[in-house]
Amino acid sequence: MLQIIPVKDLEAPELAPYRTMRQMSDHRRQGIFVAEGQKVVSRLLETSFHIHSVLLTPEWFEQLRAPLEQRPEPLQVFITDKAGIERLTGFGCYQAIKAVSSIPSSISLEALLETSSAPRFFVAVDGLSSSDNVGALVRNAVGFGAQGLIVGPTSCHPYIRRAVHTSMGTIFKLPVHPATNLQHALEHLRSNGVRIVAAHPHTERHTLYQADLKRDTCVVLGSEGEGLSPEVLDVCDDHVVIPMAHDTDSLNVASAAAVFFSEVFRQRMS
Repeated sequence: MLQIIPVKDLEAPELAPYRTMRQMSDHRRQGIFVAEGQKVVSRLLETSFHIHSVLLTPEWFEQLRAPLEQRPEPLQVFITDKAGIERLTGFGCYQAIKAVSSIPSSISLEALLETSSAPRFFVAVDGLSSSDNVGALVRNAVGFGAQGLIVGPTSCHPYIRRAVHTSMGTIFKLPVHPATNLQHALEHLRSNGVRIVAAHPHTERHTLYQADLKRDTCVVLGSEGEGLSPEVLDVCDDHVVIPMAHDTDSLNVASAAAVFFSEVFRQRMS
């Protein structure tokens, strides 16, 4: 049931998540995230996530009235003009439409293994601090068929607002396991027959196109600056490099992820 509320007071307490959009770590502690833009919010409305509220202009409300009315939970719909949304959030917006939702429950490694189909394809991240890089990596992972994301404790959470936005809402389709110890999580996957492959720019073991990625595999990516931690590298079955020209030693992690994931997809399609 929709509760349609014209915005008259930008300081109203129920609008607090929109006023604090820059405080993404606070939102995560509260178990919520903000979705931005027509495509991301539309994809959110298609999920079973618990949505708390939507903030949008009258024009966007008319466009999204049908999926909003189909939502099962009581839903606050705050309506104002674009200028009001920009004053409320403190910065400009291309599309004046936002929503606040609960972060979905994380998945255990056991459930991830049970619910995924062989050959499994998982992705793990170690030390990725940029929410934009995490969001772009998620979009690549979903596009090339990844079945789960394992997030190490030193990585940005994929439900940080900017990561959700950069993923274009594809994160809603990817089960997430936040690992308190990434090394132990990878060892658990190995013990269940998953091959752990490190995307490593400084190795002489194998190039990407020599690696066998057809069996159950977890591709592990690290930060651009530090790469994968020694502890994580030690637990990997293989270290694999993307062959590159002109003495280029690395790519942006999201670009490297796209190359790795497309090769996983190619090998399995062939």
